[in-house]
Amino acid sequence: MYILGDLFEFWIGDETIQDDEFRPAIEGLRALAASGVPLFVMAGNRDFLMSAGFERATGCRLLPDPTRIELYGTPVLLTHGDSLCTRDTEYMVFRKLVRDPAWQREFLAKPFAQREIIARKYREISMETTATKKPEIMDVTQDAVESAMRAHGVRHLIHGHTHRPAEHSFTLDGATAYRTVLGDWYEQGSVLRVTPNQQVLDSLPLSKNPGR
Repeated sequence: MYILGDLFEFWIGDETIQDDEFRPAIEGLRALAASGVPLFVMAGNRDFLMSAGFERATGCRLLPDPTRIELYGTPVLLTHGDSLCTRDTEYMVFRKLVRDPAWQREFLAKPFAQREIIARKYREISMETTATKKPEIMDVTQDAVESAMRAHGVRHLIHGHTHRPAEHSFTLDGATAYRTVLGDWYEQGSVLRVTPNQQVLDSLPLSKNPGR
């Protein structure tokens, strides 16, 4: 199973494992991994500070973004997707800042309680800013998609981030290519099921229990 980022609303260092808010997800992943299911997690724009402590607690393996894999003999590129939203210049500047190792070291050196305050404030600002942007600004750009696919030699790209679940086909260098977009997990789940013979982008009902 591959999880392509934003598994958590925020992750402010691996001490987050001890937070009651995240314990059900941590325990669920650990149980699934213990049952023999290989689990791979790619960081998103909200939980990019996951590291070795997260892997030890869950049994998951963290993947770099992007990662090329083989799905039943077909090369596929996995990415969270935020790096492809190049029209959103304001966000791209912010992304460059928080992905800088020096910024991360400085942030992780702060007390955990202070980091949580900062993270929740950033989340609040992000939601306010997103509400004022045109949807097309926050979507991936075709040029960025095609550049990434060429760089990794694939005809199929799978990503999340934009919350617009769909399957797109287009022509790339004279051949048919595909882009699959996963949805969010707020009102319903979104999962891509792949077998040797087909792939199905499906939705899942979510529990109404607020403690899920």
